[in-house]
Amino acid sequence: MVSVPPIRPGRAPLEEIPPWLTRPPVDLELIVPAYNEARRLPSTLADDLAFLAGRPWSSAVVVVDNDSADGTLDALRPFEHADVPLYGIGCSDHGKGAAVRRGIATSSARFVGFADADNATPIGTLDTAVELLEAGVSAVIASRRAPGAHYEVEQSAARRCGGWVFRRLTRLALPGIADTQCGFKFFDGPLVREAIRTCHVDGFAFDVEILAHLLREGRTVVEVPVNWTDIPGSTFSARRHGLRSMTDIIRISVSR
Repeated sequence: MVSVPPIRPGRAPLEEIPPWLTRPPVDLELIVPAYNEARRLPSTLADDLAFLAGRPWSSAVVVVDNDSADGTLDALRPFEHADVPLYGIGCSDHGKGAAVRRGIATSSARFVGFADADNATPIGTLDTAVELLEAGVSAVIASRRAPGAHYEVEQSAARRCGGWVFRRLTRLALPGIADTQCGFKFFDGPLVREAIRTCHVDGFAFDVEILAHLLREGRTVVEVPVNWTDIPGSTFSARRHGLRSMTDIIRISVSR
């Protein structure tokens, strides 16, 4: 494991991030945003590192600790001698969007993206994602709504209802995309690093903002159907995050 210091409060523009915080280039970097994920990370990292070690492309895994209080980065220690480089970095700005942008901004990988710490989307989906990215697609996103997708374990009725409302709103910003909130998205590295320079949403709607930026630039976004499993322990709370996420979606839609 390689630990890199966090960027301190008082957010600097992304173009001002010191060069020494940028990791060595690889074909693909997998970013795992983590907030109090000490319990779930070990099994996820074991699966991710084992999968990537068997792939022909060079890769690295980057856990971005979003100011956790449970020793999240300690969960990386058993993997410090893994065949695939594993980095633990910090992000003192709160929010999943801030953590993912921190990971993207400090990457020099050809392809870069993120997956949730619960591995709800099978890591094997990366085979399809890399194939599409190598063919020139700008962004590949896992989808629970695309033809061929399947729920191994479905969400609760309350979360399904909230998801329906959220999807209706996101159509304003991203017409034609069926599922924007499956936590598995990968991008052409140079394109997404340029895109996030003008992205500001720190909450759970951050990926809608990134995708909207790419589509405005005429880039291609492809949905890949997945067998998805609802894993208990999500940090998203409809009560605490729902209204803010919906407000962010409306702002992104208005700025189109």
